[in-house]
Amino acid sequence: MKKLVLFTAVLMVSLLSINNAKAQVSLNINIGAQPVWGPTGYNHVDYYYFPDINAYYYVPTAQYIYPNGGRWVWVSNLPAQYRNFDLYHAYKVVINEPKPYLRNNIYVTRYSKYKNYGGRQSIIRDSHDTKYYVVKGHPNYNQRPVRNVTVINNRPNRVVRKNVIRPAQNNGRPQFNNGRDNRPDRDNRKGRDNERH
Repeated sequence: MKKLVLFTAVLMVSLLSINNAKAQVSLNINIGAQPVWGPTGYNHVDYYYFPDINAYYYVPTAQYIYPNGGRWVWVSNLPAQYRNFDLYHAYKVVINEPKPYLRNNIYVTRYSKYKNYGGRQSIIRDSHDTKYYVVKGHPNYNQRPVRNVTVINNRPNRVVRKNVIRPAQNNGRPQFNNGRDNRPDRDNRKGRDNERH
């Protein structure tokens, strides 16, 4: 009875750990939820921070978070005050921590050097990597990658002949057929030659 209870307990723990591992895998990859203006190279993104305007973008809900009158406002589109802000050319910092806007002073200090950054990040919209075809707005959205497969066979066509041992006939010895059908073996020819003389 004790063994049955122990076995059941081990089985339950195993099943729970398998389900937990599956949940982690599904949560750790969100490429399809990332916006086309996001930088390439990230399988998972929670937030983008924009040093130019001191604002955030939350990927799971596709909302912008910006300070307004001492509080953080969540909106689906940037307000008119940011109408000249170019998401495609602005520098974006990937942050995978919960509620980074509550520690905004850390990010302002850490990434202030990227404010008005002249360098260009590689963005999802311009990527030719097929993993980004799942991102809505990508030029190849929902297209399967076309793969041209060319088969090159450099081997010459050869006929392989094997020595086949035939069952013994009249003389009790095996006869070899070296790939020549309907031709008598040497032993048979010698025997015939001997009969003629």
